[in-house]
Amino acid sequence: MTTTSADAATDGQGAVAFLDHTRDVVHPQLRSLVESLPASLRRVAMYHFGWEHADGAPAAGQAGKAIRPALVLAAARALGGDPAPAVRAAAAVELVHNFTLLHDDIVDEDPTRRHRPTAWTVFGIPDALIAGDAMLALALRLLAEDGHTASSAASARLAACVIELCAGQQADCAFERRGPHEVSLDECLAMATAKTGALLGCACAMGALYAGAGEGEVAAMDAFGREAGLAFQLIDDLIGIWGDPDRTGKPAGADLVARKKSLPVVAALASGTAAGEELAALYARPVLDPSAVRSAADAVDRAGGRDWAQTQAADRMALAVQHLSRAVPDLSAAGDLLALAEFVTRRTR
Repeated sequence: MTTTSADAATDGQGAVAFLDHTRDVVHPQLRSLVESLPASLRRVAMYHFGWEHADGAPAAGQAGKAIRPALVLAAARALGGDPAPAVRAAAAVELVHNFTLLHDDIVDEDPTRRHRPTAWTVFGIPDALIAGDAMLALALRLLAEDGHTASSAASARLAACVIELCAGQQADCAFERRGPHEVSLDECLAMATAKTGALLGCACAMGALYAGAGEGEVAAMDAFGREAGLAFQLIDDLIGIWGDPDRTGKPAGADLVARKKSLPVVAALASGTAAGEELAALYARPVLDPSAVRSAADAVDRAGGRDWAQTQAADRMALAVQHLSRAVPDLSAAGDLLALAEFVTRRTR
């Protein structure tokens, strides 16, 4: 997909407007569901979404970008469906996403999310973990109670996606126990597809199901979302190394501090360059201080990891558009989907 800077600006404005619309229609449903939880679980979930402070006082935080529920609605619209009946499905996808965030923050020991302490650091690991489990149960109940003809197929697809997400997360954790040169790029790409691409693909497929699409169109939408999700992860990995803490809400070089084997890092380690060997030596250290984190970021860059990730993100988006064209031959009907895809691969946080 080739765009000019003017096109990109227009796409970005369109994506922001569609994300705003998605939050307007999905978040009331989402909040109502969260408020239905028992009090001990509700307080953790309300804090996580930014709707309450830790003491239960109302807060005006941003409950996420709503990219995944937006994909559900945009996919339904692209296939000629009415997005309104898919709002419950969109809320279910967002609940699953936030279930993974609560668990990921615990696994990764992340201290901050959305510019404030993560739920596990405030309420403890058990409460944050169980609140995440409750969100997953809410998502599945929401679809089970939905009277739409697509709800059963959507529920089965979402459950299968959660299993794939868990496998991707487990692989990500397993990589951390392996040496700097013991994780291949193919393994890392497969992990990222499962951990990130699967849910974006599922979101697009669920939108297609709610639009009454056929099996081939649903599969093409899933493939579009998976490739877009991998591009999303590549950009996310770059932000994890070079993102501005004031924008990301996380410490500088957070992924390097954790010595994560993210895609740019693995590409650098596999480069066969002197810079790649410097990075391997740094990753062999038990702890990286701020100076070592800066050295590691520089080594990833000099070893070609940054350029590789940026090129891969563009290539994956081109492949995503090819898949999309199988479901929507006239891509002008998929403007919202394309704007969202462009937006997530150009973001800086």
